[in-house]
Amino acid sequence: MERIGSGPNRRCDTVIEPEASIGPYVVFGPGVTVKTGATILPFCHIEGATIGQGCTVGPFARLRPGAALESQVHVGNFVEVKNARLENGVKANHLTYIGDARVGEGSNIGAGTITCNYDGEGKYFTDIGARVFIGSDSTLVAPVKIGDGAYVGAGSTITGDVEPDALALGRARQMNKSGRAAEIRARNKARKEQRKT
Repeated sequence: MERIGSGPNRRCDTVIEPEASIGPYVVFGPGVTVKTGATILPFCHIEGATIGQGCTVGPFARLRPGAALESQVHVGNFVEVKNARLENGVKANHLTYIGDARVGEGSNIGAGTITCNYDGEGKYFTDIGARVFIGSDSTLVAPVKIGDGAYVGAGSTITGDVEPDALALGRARQMNKSGRAAEIRARNKARKEQRKT
């Protein structure tokens, strides 16, 4: 990656429109546009990306080539976006990877969500509709389409399309076994004592 503004072959192509706010320690690679009223918080790394009007990015966010944020999008701390369009009002607040995807207007992406876009051979697309709620710690296995207004329950692994306004749950049923934790502790303690002798 070329350093912007350094050396005889410098490439100064970053565009920052009026009234955008850039925090300290932000790194801009080539091909970045920051629109009016956007806020880039500290310690972000941005290259090949467009950040729309009124967006907030960071702190500690990474926008890779092909990231396109429309207006009023919030990409929070430790979120990475690559080759994906986040439409107006999308929120991905923390600890998320969105790659090779479209996220529709007004959708919310919960913490720890990832789009599984690579299978070791090829890249695949995730299409998330408008006003979708993706619960925390969800795994969206591409290619997959989540319809407008759908909900994905927290902790789900989604491997098939979800119709509009549906609730999708892709997780094992919880089982509680009374007293089992105490048995495991006792067994582990006994094994530890045996190793000492």
